[in-house]
Parts: sequence; structure tokens; C-alpha cells
Amino acid sequence: MGNNGTIKLILLAGLVGLFCTQGIKAQAIYEDERYVPETDPMVLKKLDQWQDLKFGLLMHWGTYSQWGIVESWSICPEEYGWCERKKGSNPNNYFAYKKEYEGLQKTFNPVKFDPGKWAKAAKDAGMKYVVFTTKHHDGFSMFDTKYTDYKITDPKTPFSSNPKANITKEIFNAFRNEGLWAGAYFSKPDWHVPSYWDPYYPPRDRNVNYDPEENPEKWSEFVQFTHNQIMELMSNYGKVDILWLDGGWVAKTPKSQITSWYDEQLKDNKFGYLKNRIVNQDIKMDQLVKEARAKQPGLIVVDRAVHGKNQNYLTPENRVPEKPLPYPWESCIISGGGWSYTPNAKYMSGREGIHTLVDIVSKGGNLLLNIAPSPQGEWDAGAYKLLEEIGAWMNINKEAIYGTKPMAPYKYENICVTSKPDGTLYLIYLVNEGQTSLPPEIYMEGFVPKNGAKVTILGDGSGILWSKRDNGAIFKISKKLRDKILKTNAFVIRIK
Repeated sequence: MGNNGTIKLILLAGLVGLFCTQGIKAQAIYEDERYVPETDPMVLKKLDQWQDLKFGLLMHWGTYSQWGIVESWSICPEEYGWCERKKGSNPNNYFAYKKEYEGLQKTFNPVKFDPGKWAKAAKDAGMKYVVFTTKHHDGFSMFDTKYTDYKITDPKTPFSSNPKANITKEIFNAFRNEGLWAGAYFSKPDWHVPSYWDPYYPPRDRNVNYDPEENPEKWSEFVQFTHNQIMELMSNYGKVDILWLDGGWVAKTPKSQITSWYDEQLKDNKFGYLKNRIVNQDIKMDQLVKEARAKQPGLIVVDRAVHGKNQNYLTPENRVPEKPLPYPWESCIISGGGWSYTPNAKYMSGREGIHTLVDIVSKGGNLLLNIAPSPQGEWDAGAYKLLEEIGAWMNINKEAIYGTKPMAPYKYENICVTSKPDGTLYLIYLVNEGQTSLPPEIYMEGFVPKNGAKVTILGDGSGILWSKRDNGAIFKISKKLRDKILKTNAFVIRIK
């Protein structure tokens, strides 16, 4: 993933219009235009099922949690805020820092790791799938791979002697036991393996540090390494539902788009070096997906930010699109701190979490909420509290979330709309923080129930009266009921 952020920024961006910078405008264009539909019938069926799940868990976890820093990026020599080196004994010396960073393997010992507790909390919150970082860009494998010793199960890692040392397997088993789907996050770039960052050359940016076309044997070695590791995950870890690939710059690139270190147009004015070099890094994705699906039929593949048939759904990062998108999508959102473990992280409130979920679902997307475990293998109390509050709301209102589709006008003021295939409609009223009253009549513009429709509040059951007005409908709420639902984070008007 990219840089850290806070949910308050995300909520603000989602509600008042995020498309104000050039980068976001570019992403909006990408979201509108760059999707290639899947054709495999088994994948299409699974993708339909996935769209009904609505709510999942993302977990970034690795040796970097010991320093409380952003995952991987501090060993990437790029001039971005999230790449700053602030830990270790010699952060001003890149090579000394990288050696010390990779030495974190020798002290990583999360003895309080209890995936069953996480899985139960996720299930109780209403989550339906998990995506776990089996390997991030730094190359440290959180699974038992035979292709590198930079892994959780290597004798150099203290936790390797623990019965739960194969962390990915333990997580997948625990979450599947609670009925959740298992998803494997896997970084295509690997900043540790010599076939990607050749030690003969210094790393220059996030890309491979040599020319793959000038060194085809070395690049072929890296491609095979990547395929081998992914096939281990597809073969030895039970049923895997989602292969979630990060590092979109590792992709096949047309010759016309390739840039070199000497391309003057891409030089940064301040630092005078390339920030966004484009390299042809053909990782043979079509072949990889075919091999993976031979082991895991119907596997959903998310080749993030790579235009083509292998990106089965799109993943807006730490933001909510301002409008519904015409294809499967999922917003991956930080719940507190950063993507990786942050000491003393402040988590979003239950209200913020619920409103974010509702906003996304009403636009046809899924919410993938990130929680980062500590170096000891625990979740913060704030993470559990957040999930408990979301779960309490979902116990009453989940009918308006799971298996729903977006429906125009999607949102009117603070009312979001979802629908079911049987014609049932849901108006989800978002109660604001500090709101002291509700109006006796709630107006919904652009929507009128059919004659004879039965209108109720989820969790209450008593009918409410409604009438047509102008281009919408008025719903009359009694004072007794208003006093009750005002205390909630959101309430749902069901129209059946």
C-alpha cells in the first residue's frame, strides 16, 4: 500500500468531493474507463458472490511492526514522506539502514499471536472475508516458502520455533473456521531478492534496478521466483478465494511507454532525478493466473492498478469514490494509525466506520477495513471497540447491507439507498455526531414507494406512514420512535 492517512480525511474526501488534485482526477478517469470484464464463468459467479459480501478485513503485518513505521517503504530510495528513514541506529546511511531493517527478522517474535480471537471479532463485526499480507514489498514472507530464507519460518526468526510459526496458514485456517473467505495479499515487487534488486547495482526507485530486457536471464529468474511463491500459496494453504496482487508498476509495458533514467521530461525540478520511471516488467501474468486457477478454480485475481483482464475488481485506496462505479470495486480504508502498526494509533469511531460502510455499499462497493497487528501479535483495544460497535449495528441492520445493489438516487443529503433483487428498498439515515433531534417528517427526493408498500424501521417493526410530495416521499416518524433511533449511528427505513 501507499502512505499513511486518517479516516477523517477519507470521510471528508468522500463527502465533499475528492477530485480536486491532478492525481485524484487521474484516478477518477482510471475508475471510469479502465476495466476489462472477466469472461471465465466460474470467476464471474464468484465475483457476484463477493459483491454480496460487502465487508472485509485487510491486515498489514511484518517485521516492520517492531519499529512502528510504514510497511516496507523506508527502504525505497524515493523522495516521498512515507519513505523517510527515522528509525535504526544510522538512518542517514541508506545501506546501513537497509541492513538493520532486514535484521528485524532476528527479533520478530509475536508470541501473543491469536488468530482465532481476530477471526471471531471479524465475524462478530459482520466481516465476510480477510485479505492478509503474505509478503509486502520488502520481501519478508509471512508464510513457509522454500524459495527464500527471509521468512517467518526461518531459524533466524525467533518465532520460527512457535507452533503457530506459519502465520499465513494459521490466519487462513482461523478465518475459514469462522466462515470467512481467505484472500492472499502478495507483493509482485520484492526488494530483498537479488533477482529484483541486484546487489551489483544500488536501488534507484521502487522498480527493478537493472534493465530486464538487457538481462533476460536474471529477469526470468525473478519471474520464476514470483510464480513459485504464489503457487505455494495456491497449493499448500487450503481454499484461497482472492489473490490480491500489489505493486502495479510490475507489469508488461508497451515500448512506447517505457522511460529511461535520461528522460529529461521526467526529471524532478528539485532533486533532478526520475520519480516515476516506467520499466517493462513483464511478469507473465496471464500464465500465472492460469496456473493459479488450475489450483484454485474460480479464483478472484486483483492485479491492482494494471489495466487488463486480470484485475477482476478495482481498489480505490484510502478513499471513497464520489459516485457509483460501473464494475466491481472495493475501497481499502485505514481504521486507525497507518496501514502498518502505529503506536498509540487513534481509531475511527463506530459511527465513522458505519457511515463509511454505508456510503460505500450504497455506491455498489465493498469496504476492506485495515487493522494492523502489533509486534507482539495483538490488535489494539481501539480496533476491537470499533469492530464491536460496527457489529452491534450490523446485527440489527445487516439486511440493508448484504446482497444489496445500488439504486438511484444513491444518496440524498444524509440518506443512502440500497435495494434487494426482490424489490425491497432501504433508506439508511446517517445520524450525525452530536445531532440532538430528528424531524417528525423525513423527506426523500427522487423516490416514491409503490402503492401498498409496507414501510418499517429495522429493529423496531412498527409501521410508519408515508405520502407522496412533489418529486419524492415523506415518511412520518412518531416522537417515541424518533427518541429511540436518534441514539443510533444510523437507522434504516425498509420499504417492502
